[in-house]
Amino acid sequence: MQLTLRAYIDGVSDWSLDPQTVIDFYVKKAKQENSKYNMIVRFHDDYIQQNLDTLKKGTLKGAPIVLKDNFLTKWYISSCWSKMLENYVAPYSATCFETLEKNGWLMIGKGNMDEFAMGSSTETSYFGVTYNPYGTGRVPGWSSGWSAVAVASDCCLGALWTDTSWSVRQPAALCGIVGMKPTYWMVSRSGVQSMASSLDQVGVFTKTVEDAEILLKAVAGFDEKDSQSDPRADEFLTSKPKKLDVKKLKIALPKEVFSEGLDPRIKELLLQKVEQLRALWCDVQEVSLPVLSYGIPLYYSLMPAELGTNLARFDGIKFGLQNKSLEHDDLASYYQKIRSEWFGDEAKRRILLSSFVLSSANYEWYYLRAQKIREQMIQDVDTIFETYDFILGPTTPSVAWKMWERSADPIQMYLEDFYTVSANICGGPAMTVPMGMIDDNWEKMPAWIHFMAQRWEEEKLFAFGKVVENL
Repeated sequence: MQLTLRAYIDGVSDWSLDPQTVIDFYVKKAKQENSKYNMIVRFHDDYIQQNLDTLKKGTLKGAPIVLKDNFLTKWYISSCWSKMLENYVAPYSATCFETLEKNGWLMIGKGNMDEFAMGSSTETSYFGVTYNPYGTGRVPGWSSGWSAVAVASDCCLGALWTDTSWSVRQPAALCGIVGMKPTYWMVSRSGVQSMASSLDQVGVFTKTVEDAEILLKAVAGFDEKDSQSDPRADEFLTSKPKKLDVKKLKIALPKEVFSEGLDPRIKELLLQKVEQLRALWCDVQEVSLPVLSYGIPLYYSLMPAELGTNLARFDGIKFGLQNKSLEHDDLASYYQKIRSEWFGDEAKRRILLSSFVLSSANYEWYYLRAQKIREQMIQDVDTIFETYDFILGPTTPSVAWKMWERSADPIQMYLEDFYTVSANICGGPAMTVPMGMIDDNWEKMPAWIHFMAQRWEEEKLFAFGKVVENL
């Protein structure tokens, strides 16, 4: 049986577990498994030696956890796994990293990631791909797939990651663990390299729903350095686990989730799970939520616009690798060389999309129109939550596919976001938990169920997650 975060904290508290022994075990195992999966490409043994004695006194007791490399960590490289920031050493740490340190979290290493979190299959990192522990030569999921593999292969007790439309919940689903994205204003993003600022949220990977609750409470909170932070985040820190009367729950199942692209085997598992909930006297009703169908085109109008703005700073002068400027005729040719050589293909593709969306000819038709539709989606989802407690659906339309199988067709991979993107657009909390296993080409692959709640209802979401987890 794998060690959970809860069991580790309890074991250290009652002296049945020694933190140093556990840390040594996980670091050794992570380094061994890394040759197979390529999930952690920068271990920090010096950090462990310097901080374990202090951190083991905190709430998390020095629990070994992995961090995505777009979180700034003072005096350590934070490269976003791009050639552009290959050797960038951060002068300060992200607020959420500092908060976790105060609560006794121990970073054993930085996880690999798609370049600047742009990707759908871990195939766009400058430092190589990562493989799913459940299948031979399969992708582990989106830009956060590397840490999902670290947790799924039991090389750490949890991971901190970012989610722009799918990047926590979908890798969790494909790798068979729990992934949770909180309310947009819950966790500070100060010191976290943004892809799309109005969509990015810091989320957690863990082995159980209870562990996700523990880890989120160790990182959440109001931060004056983040203009989007909200004082209500501090209320979550003092809240107690919520008890649900499942017989009073009303759950919405949008008809739109049963689209043509949904694997029939995943649909069958989802309907089985719905019947299990109904057997507990949960009131699960099919509803119509047509605006969900606009989630993908809406996302790919908003995201590139914000992404292009965030990546504009990487020009070889303000940030990024530099070249000899005197070898160039003008500033434009210098920028062109830096950005064309040191951004990867996916980054270039999305920057081009950003230029298209924000151009004078298309700004009103795409970007402004998308903002209006976003408001409509928020209103429609809020209307659903006036009657229902949760919105239910699958996490992904398919199980993990083979590496490079879809790399020639990025649009096909983009469509994998259909079931999760609305939570980011609306800013509400969402979670994915186990639904079952599917036989696919003689391999058993995980399929996960996804549900979202109204903004600031994390405790309610965790309580329901425990119910679903125990079915």
